[in-house]
Amino acid sequence: MVELTKRQQEVLSFIELTRVRIGHSPTLREIATHFGFRSPKASADHVTALQRKGVLSNQARKARALRVISPWEKMLQPVMHIPVYGTIPAGFSQETEQQPDGCISVDVRTIGLRPSTKAFALQVRGESMIGKGILDGDMAVIEPDRTARAGDVVAALIDGESTLKTFITERGQPRLRAENPRYPKLIPANELVVQGVMVALIRKCP
Repeated sequence: MVELTKRQQEVLSFIELTRVRIGHSPTLREIATHFGFRSPKASADHVTALQRKGVLSNQARKARALRVISPWEKMLQPVMHIPVYGTIPAGFSQETEQQPDGCISVDVRTIGLRPSTKAFALQVRGESMIGKGILDGDMAVIEPDRTARAGDVVAALIDGESTLKTFITERGQPRLRAENPRYPKLIPANELVVQGVMVALIRKCP
């Protein structure tokens, strides 16, 4: 928790109350007048200290733009908006045409993601990946720029059909492995293209 001096807390409260009452923040001169400071410079020093402590923001080159930042707001940044492109089978591979289907917004710090403009999500269908804790209906967040390593869960096209499986190699050849003994290993007859590596899993509560 950020520690503020008594005066800093009073200045912060005055800025917030002014915004609530009249719809915009006070000027430095108005802050100085309210607290009896000798000049607006004393107000500027307090504002600078509050900005440095991360509890106050100011939009550059805009008057009356001071804004109090709540602790919750700081915790929730940065937020990444991830497009959802339909479903992906986590069962036997089958042909599927992916279509944009909305987006999900996630706090990247909370789930350990790096901000990315290319990440996308797919809704999982099937039970072939339950051994990895991936269940039917889950949202798999895919990062297309990551290089797949053995053991990674990947979204892949195998002989033109899409699926979500564990990427492995055998004798130097790429394979896809299900994480459910009821499903067979997938060996490409012609082509295996990894579309991205799963970097997070999002599950809706029932």
